[in-house]
Amino acid sequence: MNIMDFIEENSLIIVLSLMVSSILFVTMIIVLFIRMSKLNKKYKKFMAGASGENLESQILSRFAAIDKLEAETKNINQNIEKIKENLLLTYQKIGVVKYDAFKEMGGKLSFVLVLLNKENTGFLLNSVHSSREGCYTYLKEIIKGESFIELSEDEKKALSQAVNCNNYME
Repeated sequence: MNIMDFIEENSLIIVLSLMVSSILFVTMIIVLFIRMSKLNKKYKKFMAGASGENLESQILSRFAAIDKLEAETKNINQNIEKIKENLLLTYQKIGVVKYDAFKEMGGKLSFVLVLLNKENTGFLLNSVHSSREGCYTYLKEIIKGESFIELSEDEKKALSQAVNCNNYME
């Protein structure tokens, strides 16, 4: 059997397969033209009003702006860390007790004020009010929640309030 006989016998199959492949190729070409058209629109929109040199300078300026923002963010984060360190030294815990220094006087005009930092170090201020003699103020140093000078009951109560205060910043 020669090739011509083969073609004559299978001509219908060959023609049909060529038609199917042609339709497939035409469909693929149409899809590619549609995609190319969309890509071309995006490219024109991207390049609108800008030359290649102008576009390059815009991109470089954007990168410079990003670098500047990164440097500023780093600086801000360093400042926040310094602020946190400084806050650990500030007085964050408070205890206040008002009391009558002398039983014959009313109104609880005397008071104890305790100010402590996170490590419970600070001071105790005791103001004793006496209408006959005026007002006396005493200051006692507090280190790690303790005083080396003996404390009165009211002073102990104010110190306990301040030590147990949980309003400090972590």
